[in-house]
Amino acid sequence: MSASSSTAPGVKNAPPPPADSKEQVGKFLRGLQDSICDKLAALDGQSTFREDSWDRSEGGGGRSRVMREGALLEQGGVNYSEVWGDHLPPSILQQRPEAAGHRFYATGTSMVLHPRNPYVPTVHLNYRYFEAGPVWWFGGGIDLTPYYPFKEDVVHFHQTMKAACDRHHPEYYPTFKPWCDEYFYLNHRQEMRGVGGIFFDYQDGMGALYRGSYPDGVAAQHSDQLGILPPRSWDQLFAFVQDCGNAFLPAYVPIAESRRDTEYGDRERNFQLYRRGRYVEFNLVYDRGTILVSRPMAAPSQS
Repeated sequence: MSASSSTAPGVKNAPPPPADSKEQVGKFLRGLQDSICDKLAALDGQSTFREDSWDRSEGGGGRSRVMREGALLEQGGVNYSEVWGDHLPPSILQQRPEAAGHRFYATGTSMVLHPRNPYVPTVHLNYRYFEAGPVWWFGGGIDLTPYYPFKEDVVHFHQTMKAACDRHHPEYYPTFKPWCDEYFYLNHRQEMRGVGGIFFDYQDGMGALYRGSYPDGVAAQHSDQLGILPPRSWDQLFAFVQDCGNAFLPAYVPIAESRRDTEYGDRERNFQLYRRGRYVEFNLVYDRGTILVSRPMAAPSQS
């Protein structure tokens, strides 16, 4: 296995996060949920998001927001969660034994939008942060799943996300784009879920960029060619995640606006429902958030 394909977050301990790291990330992710919901509700013009707050007995909670039967969105969910506790999953302790004895904190904002019109793509977003004593990392990404792809829409979406990546490191997009392609792939059907986007995990500013499960894939090979990058600070990675989160609206809204009034009939609607079945299939078979939902640290996940 190549060095970059290891799922362990880093070969050396990253510098400690700032004292108010949890407050900074939580505030941003709640604000991201707010800004996305406000814009989507205005764009829909018919329905609104209904919020349900929830508490976790071991520590933490969140707020789930769902829109149903809108003019633009048939159904969409934009969720925020933050959880904490004493019991770390064995998988994390095996990877990072220095986390033992520390309380953990995990927070994230996740979103899935299923539009009414088959010509408007489904889109998924998830950005998250984990911390346990000296151990911390950022993860997440965004991907687009059109039912009827238009080249100009795909180019716009990827160019917007590439620009967000390029503002922080020239090798982020060349690594995180193929990582997304590999992650959102239905291997048993030999087909991609959509047209991709970006995906990254275990980013603590140390070691190689790629930390995925495909040591022979394009992302791992590119990361191997780069080798060990100069350390990147917590603040640098947080700024990158903020830019990626804030890039969602300019990446997606112009596509939704341009396609929402396209005429369609039963043929297009039936194909949309058929492809949604593939989307659900991926979640049930491959999605880590679904498979590992029984983890003590797990919070509601949407993929």
